[in-house]
Amino acid sequence: MSLHKSMKRAENLGGQRTVLKRVERVKLLQEKGLWKEGDNVTGLPKEKILKQKKIKTEKKVVEEKVPAWDDIKK
Repeated sequence: MSLHKSMKRAENLGGQRTVLKRVERVKLLQEKGLWKEGDNVTGLPKEKILKQKKIKTEKKVVEEKVPAWDDIKK
């Protein structure tokens, strides 16, 4: 039986965030040189959020050591 979509956890719903938190916005503005220490943190300009691509990871191939037939007989 499947769960109703309203019962799913918020972190599993996915989707791209369209809003930065204030701390994230201040860090981004500091990197660009548009915000200095002591500036007002309210009324910050909006910043475009770059979409992040998922990084594909390679599956690790695990090779198990198979004992030789002679080892099994003993």
